[in-house]
Amino acid sequence: MAKYLFQSRLTAEGAKGTAHEGGSARRAAIAKVTESLGGKLEQFYYAFGDVDVYAIAEVPDNVTAAAAALAVTQGGGATVKTVVLPAPEDMDKAGKKAVEYRAPGR
Repeated sequence: MAKYLFQSRLTAEGAKGTAHEGGSARRAAIAKVTESLGGKLEQFYYAFGDVDVYAIAEVPDNVTAAAAALAVTQGGGATVKTVVLPAPEDMDKAGKKAVEYRAPGR
């Protein structure tokens, strides 16, 4: 399974819903969504600034992560940016993979 960082920005409607339901209820809802997709919510935090929610989840693959982000965005309460979080071991493999590349101007 792969890990993803989901960065969410609440809409006005989403902020009203969070204020009404409470922050822990939204965390539980996101955990339920993640579990329904065969994954697990590992971390969930609210934040000050341009991002309102940071969630780290493990889900089976990119398609599943995209489906989760689409579902949240289509719900209208938030927009989502998804970041893939490769494991250190994956970076070890990436560093050993042969790649033909020429930098511009070289």
